[in-house]
Amino acid sequence: MRVISGEYGGRRLEAPRGLKTRPTSDRVREALFMSFGDMTGWTVLDFFAGSGAQGIEALSRGADFAHFVDSGRPALECIAANLRTLQLEDRAKVWPFKLPSGVARLAEVVAGCDLVLADPPYGGQDARAILAALGECRFKPGVVVALERHQKDEVPSEAGALTLVRERRYGETVVNLYGARPLAPEDGSSS
Repeated sequence: MRVISGEYGGRRLEAPRGLKTRPTSDRVREALFMSFGDMTGWTVLDFFAGSGAQGIEALSRGADFAHFVDSGRPALECIAANLRTLQLEDRAKVWPFKLPSGVARLAEVVAGCDLVLADPPYGGQDARAILAALGECRFKPGVVVALERHQKDEVPSEAGALTLVRERRYGETVVNLYGARPLAPEDGSSS
C-alpha cells in the first residue's frame, strides 16, 4: 500500500496485522481524491481508519490536519507508525473510539471538518449505523461525507442532515458522497 499523490506520493504505508481490516484499494482511493480537487487548508476525519491511508492521502494532497478514528489496537499502532514514518504527528490526532458510538463523542471535531471519510467493515449494519450517527451531527458549509461500502450494504440517500450527492461504483465497492443541509437551531428559535 502506498500514498498515491501529493507531497508523500509513492511512499509506502504499513497495514495493520491480521485480517480485521480491508484497506481501500489504490484505484478507489485515487478516484475518490481526484474528485476533491485542491485540499489545501482542509481538516479531515478518517473513521474506521485502519492504516490511516485515506487521512494520510489527504495530508499529502494539502490538508492541514487529519483526525483518525479506529478501535483496534493493531490499527491504532499502525496509524501511529505511518504518521511517525512520514513525520506527520504534528498534523494529526488519533482517537481510540469504537464506532459508531464514538461519533457522538467527536461531534465538535466532526463540525470542524471539511471532509469526513468512513470506511466501515463490509457486511452487516456498520455502513448504515455510521451514516445514521453522522446524520445527527452538525457540519461546516460545503462538507463532504464519503462513505465506502460493499454494493450489497444498503444505505439510505438521506440520513438526518446528510443527503446523497453522488454515488460511484468500483467493482463491488461503492462510494457514496453526501452533502449536509443546515439543521434547525437547537434552541428552536429562528433567526
